[in-house]
Amino acid sequence: MNGMGRPHRGWMLLLLWVLAVSVLLDGRRVRQPKCPTGCTCTKDNALCDNVRSVPLSFPSEVVSLSFVKSGFNEITRGSFAHTPALQLLLFTANSFDLIDEDAFLGLTHLEYLFIENNKIESISPHAFRGLKTLLHLSLAYNNLETLPKDVFKGMDALTKVDLRGNNLVCDCMLKWLVEWMHHTNATLDEIYCSDSSIHHEKKLNDLLPHSFDCITTEFASYQSMKFESISVESFTFDEEQYVVFAQPFAGTCSFLEWDHVEMTFRSHDTIQSTSTVVCKPMVIDNHLFVIVAQLFGGSHIYKRDTSANKFIKIQDIDILKIRKPNDIETFVIDGESFFVIADSSKAGTTTVYKWNGNGFYSHQSLHPWFRDTDVEYLEIAKKPHLILSSSSQRPVVYQWNRGQKQFVRRTDIPDMEDVFSVKHFQIKGDLFICLTRFIGDSKVMRWDGAMFKEVQTFPSRGSMVFQPVSIGNWQYAILGSDYSLTQVYQWETKRGQFVSSQELNIQAPRAFSVVSIDNREFLLASSFKGKTQIYEHLMIDLSD
Repeated sequence: MNGMGRPHRGWMLLLLWVLAVSVLLDGRRVRQPKCPTGCTCTKDNALCDNVRSVPLSFPSEVVSLSFVKSGFNEITRGSFAHTPALQLLLFTANSFDLIDEDAFLGLTHLEYLFIENNKIESISPHAFRGLKTLLHLSLAYNNLETLPKDVFKGMDALTKVDLRGNNLVCDCMLKWLVEWMHHTNATLDEIYCSDSSIHHEKKLNDLLPHSFDCITTEFASYQSMKFESISVESFTFDEEQYVVFAQPFAGTCSFLEWDHVEMTFRSHDTIQSTSTVVCKPMVIDNHLFVIVAQLFGGSHIYKRDTSANKFIKIQDIDILKIRKPNDIETFVIDGESFFVIADSSKAGTTTVYKWNGNGFYSHQSLHPWFRDTDVEYLEIAKKPHLILSSSSQRPVVYQWNRGQKQFVRRTDIPDMEDVFSVKHFQIKGDLFICLTRFIGDSKVMRWDGAMFKEVQTFPSRGSMVFQPVSIGNWQYAILGSDYSLTQVYQWETKRGQFVSSQELNIQAPRAFSVVSIDNREFLLASSFKGKTQIYEHLMIDLSD
């Protein structure tokens, strides 16, 4: 009995060992995922209909996955990280409107991606990141108006992109796509620009990068000076750029220079005066002169003594002629240097002064008793002219007579009473003037060969300055206001007019000047009742 029991126990131990190994192997065997609820699976394909979210697992054999009439609102990050073997992914007739960052992360074998007939309005910039093997991408028949820049970056294998049936706005935000289309090997079906685009009814495929004008500009606040001023002038002397402000309340001409290290404007020098209204720099034969116009105590001329590094008064201006100076212009005719002072007093006379090598002397007096508020020097048909603005008559145009070497009255500007000042500018050879009215309509006029004709009107509300400003290829006109914001207008070549560009908050602006330093451009604005302001002119690429 005992002999027969030993083999029996051996067989029992062997059986137990086999069972243990079998259980152990069953525990290590990975169970294959089942087809998710709401989906139909075949050997290598899965179709999900009306599911509320992207299922977390699919059978490992699935390489083609489709979603139809799904209820989720977006494709979130890493939604398909659990199905890395997918080669084809299709979405159609779904309700989601957003594709998130890295939505298809992990799909390293995906070749076909169809997102069609959905409601997509927005795609994140890196939605398709990682799809290096993708050959065919369709975003057809959605609600897309634009695409984020470089959304196809890194997808070098693409051979086909379909964007039909969207409302693509062909503006600067899509300039990158036009550039991409001209460099990619992928083909695109014909895409028409939406009606809201400046290129409406045109094919996106036919546009070129230069079809878009995407550079805009703005004046950004850069520096604020803690003083009031009534005029500002920029000038170059000894190859350095300077700015001078007339401060009526402080009674000074304040000179600023550019600090190339701190990148700010700093105080350089001053000329002490009384009730200063204009500080006009003038460089003659490498000598710097400054005409200082004052309301009281007469006006004077200073010269820069470079050896002593200071300004020295060299001349007084005839107080019988210049009683209430309001503006000064400098100019050169046939190699001779002049300046003219507009006098706004009832007893004063607007007077032209000429440099004789040792000083300035009165060269010509222009119409007394008219209370001139502004004088502008300009050339019309290459001939020197002056335009005088007065509170008692329309602007008068004077022309230089080379035989008499004096200005003679030529004409006036009709229907333009109460003009405070006139400033000129040129665009492609055409001559324009800006006429400032305190209340009413300020105007831009163009010289037509015989007369200035109206081009455009601008409502003025307490305007003492309407100044054209040219920076690079941009032409501006800045209309100041004592009662509202200062309006910046930019010239639009296609319209042949100025269009509103920007508003600046300057208290009682009186003058503007531009200075270019270290490849940067600055707009300096004098303020009669607040801080003098300095703005930097910035260029902004709307396609970025």
